Amino acid sequence: NAACRFVEFLEREYAPLEKQRIVVVCGKGNNGGDGLAVARQLKVRFRPASLDVVLGAAPEELRGEAAENWKMLGLAGVRAALEIEPRMRAATLVIDALLGTGLTGQARGRALELIREMNGGFPGAAIVSVDVPSGLSEDGESVKARQTVTFTAPKVEQVLPPTCDRVGELHVVQIGTPAAMLEKHPDYWLNLVEPGMFRRLLEPRPRGAHKGDFGHVLVLGGASGKGGAAAMTGWGALKAGAGLVTVACAEEERRTVTALAPELMTQPWSEDPGEKDVLAVGPGLGRDPEMAGLVQRLFAQSALPMVVDADGLNALAGTAFQGPGPWRVLTPHPGEMARLSGLRTIDIQADRVGVARRFAMEKRVALVLKGQRTVVALRDGRVFVNPTGTPAMASAGSGDVLTGLIAGLMAQWPDRRDLAVLAAVWLHGRAGEMGARESTELCLTATDLIRWLPEAIREARA
Repeated sequence: NAACRFVEFLEREYAPLEKQRIVVVCGKGNNGGDGLAVARQLKVRFRPASLDVVLGAAPEELRGEAAENWKMLGLAGVRAALEIEPRMRAATLVIDALLGTGLTGQARGRALELIREMNGGFPGAAIVSVDVPSGLSEDGESVKARQTVTFTAPKVEQVLPPTCDRVGELHVVQIGTPAAMLEKHPDYWLNLVEPGMFRRLLEPRPRGAHKGDFGHVLVLGGASGKGGAAAMTGWGALKAGAGLVTVACAEEERRTVTALAPELMTQPWSEDPGEKDVLAVGPGLGRDPEMAGLVQRLFAQSALPMVVDADGLNALAGTAFQGPGPWRVLTPHPGEMARLSGLRTIDIQADRVGVARRFAMEKRVALVLKGQRTVVALRDGRVFVNPTGTPAMASAGSGDVLTGLIAGLMAQWPDRRDLAVLAAVWLHGRAGEMGARESTELCLTATDLIRWLPEAIREARA
């Protein structure tokens, strides 16, 4: 099944395979067995312009599935070699099936030599890895794949830094693994946020729809001198599709809010949110003790769903807070997470998935732990890793926009709040990637994310 799905991927991405010059590098374990099965199918089904197999060990050293597929490869008439020959370096496609997920430590010896050959010895070739780039580890050398085709679900090392940057484009294919296996090993498998999960939320609206159908978001923030943060949150909620958005801010900041987006309404800070559907709390709120108390009371008592960021998180830090029945979404960066959890930032970064999962379940909140490969942990223990984003987004206001996107989508989808959070995080990162291509990583600003949001939505809908 793995070989079939892998070859189907090659057929989609590298057609016509009949014209490709292909080298398949195989190890002596199960990953090598997959590679030998891939080579056999390529030979029998497509007959490429050239097809060579390079073995990482002598045939008599092959074991299990690798040994069985070696026998079948011979029957298919495929030539194999123990060394990369000069003529093979003209390959257009290299299949990496040398080492799989069973590797412990760093690649060494013959395997390391072949990894270096694949990375530097095929100047005109695309490298596609089977399941995982060979040698993938934090400290060792590994294959630098253009694409990786993995099976069943993403693995931790494929989606989290520092190793995720060597995976290339990650594609997950199904080979019939029972769902119970995924549930039994939650720390090995992860969910990768993909548009197919939330595409329904972005479908065209009914022709007779009106603004009251799409929710009313209240943003609580914007202390004196910080109105821009609350304004960007409000604008983000509007651009995410909320029908109405009101910003509760300091009186002197109301002009700042409406200057950024005249569609935003304003009101004073209040204990009573009024007829709203979602609260977005914290952007530009400041650290005034009275405002911190207001945040704590709303968090504990309000029946409305709430997204908490920035100074809203600081207001909760050091308190014995716990999410009540309604949805609570917390969006900390690692420093804020340290203040919320009492852990050191270095320990959080060393186990982002585990820390996020435990915190979300203990506090009964949805947690968006921001950073490279943002982690979204839900109250039921599910964890999702977001693959979109760019260092260009490391600038003031990016988090304020994300808070608005989450609130805006939650207001529209009260029965799909988990998907609304995933959609907002993915779209936020994808808009950043698109904007960075135009304005460079140095020049991207938070409001550029809002400008590129429509393109991200179009891509997710496709």
